[in-house]
Amino acid sequence: MLLATLWLAFVVAMPAWAAWSLTGLLVLLTAGVFVGVGSTRVAVRDGVLYAGPAHIATDLLGPVEPLDAEQTRRVHGVEADARAFLLTRPYLKRSVKVTLVDPADPTPYWLVSTRHPRELAAALSGSAPAVTGGTP
Repeated sequence: MLLATLWLAFVVAMPAWAAWSLTGLLVLLTAGVFVGVGSTRVAVRDGVLYAGPAHIATDLLGPVEPLDAEQTRRVHGVEADARAFLLTRPYLKRSVKVTLVDPADPTPYWLVSTRHPRELAAALSGSAPAVTGGTP
């Protein structure tokens, strides 16, 4: 609806060809943002957890806890620590909380949203093969 409203404002304020061109550009930019956000990757490969642009060696990880929707909401909200690393997406309700044991890192934990929290937790615990893909 935002793009439709902008198109209407553009049509009233400028020539039709410019309004359509500008609106088309905004549609492409919006689609690009959604594709970029939706294509974030989470993977465990070669002893490293990759979560979007961040990565950490699994030997620096402590306890791993798969969380359901309610637990995720609490850890992401009222029980959140401002120093935590978050890779959360609003369309994924479950997550994995990964505690860090690196004394040089002030980050207490990573909260990574995923469609498959138990599988990711198992991969991080070393009891499953490597997990890779779009949004495990």
